[in-house]
Amino acid sequence: MTDWTTLLPVLGESFQQTIYMVVITVLLSGIAGLALGVTLYATRPGNLFANKAVFSFLNFLVNIIRPIPFIIFITAIAPLTLIVMGTTIGTTAAILPMALMAGVVIGRVVEQNLVASDPGVVEAARAMGDSRLHILWSVVIPESLAPLILGYTFMIIAIVDMSAMAGYIGGGGLGNFAIMYGYQQFNWEVTLVTVLIIIVMVQAAQLLGNFLAQRILRR
Repeated sequence: MTDWTTLLPVLGESFQQTIYMVVITVLLSGIAGLALGVTLYATRPGNLFANKAVFSFLNFLVNIIRPIPFIIFITAIAPLTLIVMGTTIGTTAAILPMALMAGVVIGRVVEQNLVASDPGVVEAARAMGDSRLHILWSVVIPESLAPLILGYTFMIIAIVDMSAMAGYIGGGGLGNFAIMYGYQQFNWEVTLVTVLIIIVMVQAAQLLGNFLAQRILRR
């Protein structure tokens, strides 16, 4: 019989840790990923700020980091985490590898959505004499806003998954709760409750993303 009187406070704390990791990671990686994705798009050959050297370097960097499984990535950069955060254990320490990995993936998602924007709109803006920077921020990004929101929604869900994996190596949160009190103690009830909470979080994020994207498409 599961002693929920004892476990509920621990579950509540773990939930707060997960929300903390996810929110901070979304903010940091969202900004960094947007900057990376816009730069990748703008410096592509033939684009507004075409620069082969910059594009090749950033593209290579993304292609190196993105395929690494997160559970391996978080351990591989442990020395960097130790230098920057002062520790490799705990909820705050897990944010650095989460933000780095998510930022790289968001960068690629942003780039792909911007590349899919209508080139005719860009050419029309250039023909009207708009500056390249104005076209980038006032034409290209707004044109791709709905798919960008869906892309960010996908990444929020991926970040929730990352937070669960971070718990496996002492990152805290729901992942750590499920492992310590569920898997390691063969308590499938605890594991099931944790899974249900994560499902609710993911569904809420997806519903919000779909709602915002639909509102933009209706304008």
